[in-house]
Amino acid sequence: MKAISTTIIGVGILAFFLSTQTYATDAGHTSEAMEHAGEAKAHGEMGHAKDSLKHAKDSLDHAKKAKDDHAASQKHMDEAIKHLEAGIKSAESDQPKEAAQHTDEAIKHMRQSQSGH
Repeated sequence: MKAISTTIIGVGILAFFLSTQTYATDAGHTSEAMEHAGEAKAHGEMGHAKDSLKHAKDSLDHAKKAKDDHAASQKHMDEAIKHLEAGIKSAESDQPKEAAQHTDEAIKHMRQSQSGH
């Protein structure tokens, strides 16, 4: 009986740590996406299309990875991805100010995805 309860406790602890690690990784992608989106916005506002483009692409990569983290946040991550893709197109068309506006909207949606609203 003691071996069974020890095994059950061990499995419970393992499950807790694995789920905690998954949550930390999920939050990491959202944080990375927000950080790169902020950099893309700043570079866009300064008129640096190439730098804005690089950070927008990095943000998009992390946003896609974070998208499926939680079902409630998926809607906001979908919107963030749309704005990041539009920002990338704007930066590629040498329209950094418009790219900055799109990345600003993406950041708002990423924040909402973290809060679960």
